[in-house]
Amino acid sequence: MLRRLHKEQPASFEFTPANLAWAKGQISKYPEGRQASAIIPLLWRAQEQHGWLTRPAIEHVADMLGMAYIRALEVATFYFMFQLQPVGSVAHIQICGTTSCMICGAEELIAVCQELIAKAPHALSADGKFSWEEVECMGACANAPMAQIGKDYYEDLTAEKLRGLIGRFSKGEVPVPGPQNGRYAAEPLSGLTSLKEFGSGKKQYNASAQLAVDIKDTVKRIDGTEVPLTTPWLGAAAKPAKAAKAEKPADKAQPAEKPAAKPAAKAEKPAADVAAAGGKPPKGLKAPKKGGADDLKVIEGIGPALEKLCNDMGIFHFDQIALWGPAEIAWMDGNLKGFRGRVTRDKWVAQAKLIGEVGIEEFLIRAKTNNY
Repeated sequence: MLRRLHKEQPASFEFTPANLAWAKGQISKYPEGRQASAIIPLLWRAQEQHGWLTRPAIEHVADMLGMAYIRALEVATFYFMFQLQPVGSVAHIQICGTTSCMICGAEELIAVCQELIAKAPHALSADGKFSWEEVECMGACANAPMAQIGKDYYEDLTAEKLRGLIGRFSKGEVPVPGPQNGRYAAEPLSGLTSLKEFGSGKKQYNASAQLAVDIKDTVKRIDGTEVPLTTPWLGAAAKPAKAAKAEKPADKAQPAEKPAAKPAAKAEKPAADVAAAGGKPPKGLKAPKKGGADDLKVIEGIGPALEKLCNDMGIFHFDQIALWGPAEIAWMDGNLKGFRGRVTRDKWVAQAKLIGEVGIEEFLIRAKTNNY
């Protein structure tokens, strides 16, 4: 299925302060130079903040992680959990249409969505409150037919039950998720045939539904203020600012607040060892050649942040990178602030040489198979 960005986009995107602190905490999970591993949680947080995933949000996350925009776009367009168009302000309804749900009445649920929301999927209702789509199996086959509304499953549905749920959501109510026919979880409709002692001391609802009721989080969007930010992987579970002060003497704690800038300051010292082992800075230019700087982001592994670092070092063109030998590569790997080792890992020199030999158009074709 072809997934494209929506034709109408906001002008910009910025994380809220709370979500920015959360995002930095997620980035700090990963070793220096591997920040791109945080791409999925950061894109998800951006979607939760705005409601759907916009191009400015995708590019903002890419900048934070030092990724080329195309790499972030590849992730955003691949996973169907990312909504690339506006969704309902109250809820986006995902109807499971796979075998179990289909034979139990999913088509009737889709008909309700077409009647009450919009004829076509991914279109907003007249009041802007709802949108819908049909999705593949959501793993609740025993409770078919079902739908995910917001973050939670509403199971054992009928057309009339779904109609009633949409009406209640529209009024501002938050119906209890889970089975809608009185079933506790996914036990047989006829009742338990074994483990009959199950039920003594159980809560009112099954665990998933009970949690949604307790935190009132069925369709509420995450804004970063739900729980205190914790970073147990850094040995700290306090607020980010306090953690930074408490852990200041320890190198491992530095990425928690500034994953790109803080560790880079400490990375300069090991660079001297690299130089002593034969590394030397590559020859730079004071300014780009007359034709203007090359788009270094064409090289896989170079994003906007890395391109700026290269430009600041006087590296503006593919042919400069193509001339690097082991000494220049070692020096660059040791001096790319926040991205040490990227030149070797992503084979910048090999890519730059190939661009010089076959041109950018042919290079991009070969890059799809890493044929360089």
